[in-house]
Amino acid sequence: MEAPGLVVHGEPAPFSTALGSLVNNPRFSDVRFVVGQEQREVFAHRCLLTCRCDFFQRLLGTEAGPGVPDPVVLSTVPAEAFLAVLQFLYTNSVKLHRHSVLEVLTAAVEYGLEELRELCLEFVVKVLDVELVCEALQVAVTLGLKPLQERCVTFIEAHSQEVLRTRGFLELSAAALLPLLRSDRLCVDEAELIRAARSWARVGAAVLERPAAELAAPVVRELRLALLAPAELRALEAQNRREPLIPVEQIVEAWRCHALRRGDVARGALCRRRRGTLPREHHRFLDLPFQ
Repeated sequence: MEAPGLVVHGEPAPFSTALGSLVNNPRFSDVRFVVGQEQREVFAHRCLLTCRCDFFQRLLGTEAGPGVPDPVVLSTVPAEAFLAVLQFLYTNSVKLHRHSVLEVLTAAVEYGLEELRELCLEFVVKVLDVELVCEALQVAVTLGLKPLQERCVTFIEAHSQEVLRTRGFLELSAAALLPLLRSDRLCVDEAELIRAARSWARVGAAVLERPAAELAAPVVRELRLALLAPAELRALEAQNRREPLIPVEQIVEAWRCHALRRGDVARGALCRRRRGTLPREHHRFLDLPFQ
């Protein structure tokens, strides 16, 4: 009986380089895409895309039509991100950049490319900084990427004051802002957090053309008004009359906590100090100190 054969491998680099030369190369291309808002034309090869990715197999089918194919329009993915996806599909490697990695990650999730998704996640964690973290958090919440969401929240907890001043914070959705406001570990005082939430609501109201109080309704419930001193609470109440944001009932609940000097009057979490909460005289009456 003949001995079983042995699989041997050549050098992978020349193979990868050769296939990489076909990325967006019209030579032998049999499928054409029009990509992104800039409507950039991108050339590809049906056999490579369909054997590497189920999404493209469903999109393109298995049979190429005669002649020059009509362009396939993919308007939601930026051209740079789409070319990165093609690079990965052709060579099983990809060059990622801080400014575009979240767009590549979004495309990887949409196209079901799990290995590319993991490469993007590893890269995001490595380059995460104050300016990028809110955008990364928004993508994580939108795409349901729980581990990335947790990493972003942990980063923001440690750099709260810097992050609150970024444009990315003002552009968060309510769903992305909620896990931050529910955290006990934010390194920021409640008065500053309330100011940041008001700025966030103003920007969102202007962009979405909705009343600030309506837009902020899901998130302001997580503000811990009982942590404010009486003078601060009076000032907040006066500002809220001029610029409605926080429900009156929530302010009344904070005053009850002050009047009875008991932290269990309000809902427990809303009397609990955060890591960055500055001490105030009435805090000694709260039943739920920061853990």
